[in-house]
Amino acid sequence: MPLMHLLLALAVVAVWGTNFVIIKQALVRMPPLLLGTLRFVFAVLPAVFFLPRPNVPWKQLAAYGVLIGAGQFGLLFIAMRADITPGLASLVVQTQVFFTIGMAMFIHRERLRGYQWLALLLAAGGLGVIAAHTDAHTTLLGLALVLGAALCWSAGNLVAKAAGPVNMLAYVVWASLFSVPPLLVLSLVVEGPALIAHSLRHADAVAWGAVLWQSVGNTLFGYVAWAWLLARHPAATVSPMALLVPLFGMGASALVLGEPLQGWKLGAAALVMGGLALNLLGPRLLGRRAA
Repeated sequence: MPLMHLLLALAVVAVWGTNFVIIKQALVRMPPLLLGTLRFVFAVLPAVFFLPRPNVPWKQLAAYGVLIGAGQFGLLFIAMRADITPGLASLVVQTQVFFTIGMAMFIHRERLRGYQWLALLLAAGGLGVIAAHTDAHTTLLGLALVLGAALCWSAGNLVAKAAGPVNMLAYVVWASLFSVPPLLVLSLVVEGPALIAHSLRHADAVAWGAVLWQSVGNTLFGYVAWAWLLARHPAATVSPMALLVPLFGMGASALVLGEPLQGWKLGAAALVMGGLALNLLGPRLLGRRAA
């Protein structure tokens, strides 16, 4: 991979990783479901007027939008409000990889290979370490909510995969049309019109900057750049870079928010990321041994 392409990949994973700190900053200023609603409103507008609708059924766009909007980000934002630290959230949500494997096994009757079982056991061990160290900052509820977010993300991945080769940016923008209504309804019911109005009236530059970062930086820049890289390099070259997301997430949370990185937390991160790395790089390692 040329140096400029490598730097672009690093920029994307840095944006995705540090985004967890930005989410936390936004959640100090507005409730989670309202934040989710605004995130997808600005992902849709004004991009939807400039990007043609991808040639996929409306029901598929709706499924992806609901799973990623109300599912992944709705649950993630609720958890990060007070029940899990940004660094651990950036780590735990990566378990979507294993949920995706499990769904593929169930739907397509795929069988796990030996290295995948080991990868799953490593990641499960890391989650067990986190569950054993819950406290006022990371609760079992927060862990469960982020795992639910990861499950919704993996289901969204399978929906997107079924779409075939499409313009992923246009797909995400048009699917976001279906993310807004459920998040808005939930915000009105759970958080209430009074809190929504108060949050919007008192939102400062940091709050609006965080919303725009979610929409423009995390979604539009991230998806476009990642798709651009995947179109020019093998997936096996680009995909391992995503393993750096939790490193940026935990590092940024420690530096900016002062999240402590105790030994147990680093050990849990090593187990989860070790499992992710083994699952991702296992086929390449097995191929080399066979050669």
